[in-house]
Amino acid sequence: MEFKDYYEILGVPRDASADDIKRAYRKLARKYHPDVSKLADADTRFKDLGEAYEVLKDAEKRAAYDTLGQRWRAAGARPGEDVRPPPDWDSGFEFRGSEAESLGDFFDALFGHRARRAGSAARARGEDHHAKVEVELEDAYRGARTTISLRLPAIDAHGRVTFAERRLEVDIPRGVRPGQHLRFAGQGGPGRDGAPAGDLFLEIAFRPHPLYRVENRDVTLTLPVAPWEAALGAEVIVPAPDGPLQLAVPAGSRHGRKLRLKGKGIPGKPLARASRSV
Repeated sequence: MEFKDYYEILGVPRDASADDIKRAYRKLARKYHPDVSKLADADTRFKDLGEAYEVLKDAEKRAAYDTLGQRWRAAGARPGEDVRPPPDWDSGFEFRGSEAESLGDFFDALFGHRARRAGSAARARGEDHHAKVEVELEDAYRGARTTISLRLPAIDAHGRVTFAERRLEVDIPRGVRPGQHLRFAGQGGPGRDGAPAGDLFLEIAFRPHPLYRVENRDVTLTLPVAPWEAALGAEVIVPAPDGPLQLAVPAGSRHGRKLRLKGKGIPGKPLARASRSV
């Protein structure tokens, strides 16, 4: 996936206003239009201009692009290198669907999905928003209430992209697992003309834990035991996310042997509960 510098393509600085971006696009689009330009790469340049303008003219798309661009530059990548967004690049960032069908591979990767075309009635409904939230493994056993902060892009009076913070208190239900998406109805973008608000979708991730490894609903712990306990067998106390458990170590156990505590992994399928702004 090639990272494209949309500001360089349009020949504008990174703090350019919306009007500056529009003027630059119109000027260059006339110059490189395939029906006008005699350059061999006019068609490619014209396509890149359209792609760049489609992103930078929209405050939300531009803010997401700038966020990923900062991570890309910090990683030391060079133009033309194959790069992928860091796993947590959109953590705490709220964004909406777009007409990604008309854009290139980089923009598809940036927003992570292709939006479906909708009729005028569907467009009146508020936009759905997506974000990632990190929780503790213990929260999956007991459930938790947590406050998340989402960054909302907006355009100021000078046409520049700014961020407004939205704080939302959400209930993380018992039984969540990494990669699961929780839907909070009515917590997305506001609707127009009395239409309902969109929904908020939270992708769950677990914070790294010093003791446990998680795979689906199974939780693995490396348990140290004394040599005589492994040789003779013993009853030992196992630290578990939901509280300590007693485990019988069979006599003759060897290093690397796996013992199973049935039903002590992440609990069953949860249901998302309410959320509210704070």
